[in-house]
Amino acid sequence: MSRIYLNAFDMACVGHQSPGLWRHPEDQGHRYKTLSYWTELAKTLEAGGFDLLFLADVLGAYDVYGGSRDAAVIDAAQFPVNDPTLAVSAMAAVTETLGFGITVSLTYEQPYALARRLSTLDHLTEGRVAWNIVTSYLDSAARNLGLDAQLPHDRRYDIAEEYLQVCYKLWEGSWEPDAVERDPVRGVFTDPTKVHDIEHQGQYFTVPGPFLCEPSAQRTPLLFQAGASPRGVRFAAAHAEAVFVSGPTPEVVRGPVRALRQETARLGRDPRSIKVFAMVTPIVAETHDAAVSMLHEYRRFVSPAGALALFGGWTGVDLAELRPDEPLRHIETDANRSALASFTKDSGRTWTTRELAQEIGIGGRGPVLVGTASGVADELERWVDEADIDGFNIAYVITPGTFADFARLVVPELRRRGRVPHRRERRTLREQFDGGGPHLADDHPGTAYRRVRLPG
Repeated sequence: MSRIYLNAFDMACVGHQSPGLWRHPEDQGHRYKTLSYWTELAKTLEAGGFDLLFLADVLGAYDVYGGSRDAAVIDAAQFPVNDPTLAVSAMAAVTETLGFGITVSLTYEQPYALARRLSTLDHLTEGRVAWNIVTSYLDSAARNLGLDAQLPHDRRYDIAEEYLQVCYKLWEGSWEPDAVERDPVRGVFTDPTKVHDIEHQGQYFTVPGPFLCEPSAQRTPLLFQAGASPRGVRFAAAHAEAVFVSGPTPEVVRGPVRALRQETARLGRDPRSIKVFAMVTPIVAETHDAAVSMLHEYRRFVSPAGALALFGGWTGVDLAELRPDEPLRHIETDANRSALASFTKDSGRTWTTRELAQEIGIGGRGPVLVGTASGVADELERWVDEADIDGFNIAYVITPGTFADFARLVVPELRRRGRVPHRRERRTLREQFDGGGPHLADDHPGTAYRRVRLPG
């Protein structure tokens, strides 16, 4: 019986995937700007059997819908939003095994600075950090960060390839494993002959080095990626150790997962070495009727305009221009291509704007699982079997209520079925996810930049 991995899916904002639900009297999303919210959440997740807190992020407002940001601003649809990295060290201080997946866009940061920030967090968490590598998809972010518009989709991935080369050289190649001696007798903390300049000169970056940080527990943080376009799949197959996918049904998700594993094998990596996570939003109660009643209650708070504002940002498509009952059609944009494809390429149905707003108003692009602990666990197992995935990003309707209900009801059921361990040892995130050592696997391209073989 294969292990099911569980990530809590959140964001440093008021409302993440369920626009309008901030109005629910039990929702605590407005506390996102307090440290106590994050430390309390981290303790709840660790005690509840979650493996990781996955933090999404954007660097701009959702301003496609109706040609305005107003719908997103009114409904707190991922606006306002804070930096996802800064609360991580505080959460790490109150937990021992919970990992932290942090979304940081490489399009607007120099690799030297970002590599240092991630290494610092990997030090402070003792190896419990993952980097969700994104190239960003909002024109509003590009405009606020010095560009007229976002770069073309495939060019962003070309830049990402070189960006990762720089990071690998810094994390894997600049410091030899025994460079730090800390010898008070000889008065040598670090042997300078074992710290190297990386001397990178490429098309997009020039980074002489050396890296400022000594190696952290993982050296390279665990690498997440979420691209589902053909170019994104090639990038993920080359670099990712975990991939986040979204879709309304296992049938929709299965194709991209198959393509990812095939491309991974073609590149000489173990196709099972990549852990694949699908997004789901559980609404669970002691009885099925009680869970359905919760869903009906939640739907009273959904904001259709906020939902379509999010969809406009994800896809670059303004659905305000369509009639409510007009079917969606697939078009190519330079935004998040997988978001539109997950609905327009669903062979099981054709979506209208009205139906789409209702569907993504709770849980965004993933399915909503409603029922008892046993029923939700059955559905999770079905997804694992039919879509060939390894785990889930659990999105919330209300926070922290959705996470607390899942931990209280569903996790014990998954443990009873042997899908989730009863306890986890304190170790690095990479060891927790792949069962191997703390460093990149030997078949990973990042290892090509090592100067010497790492111990263990």
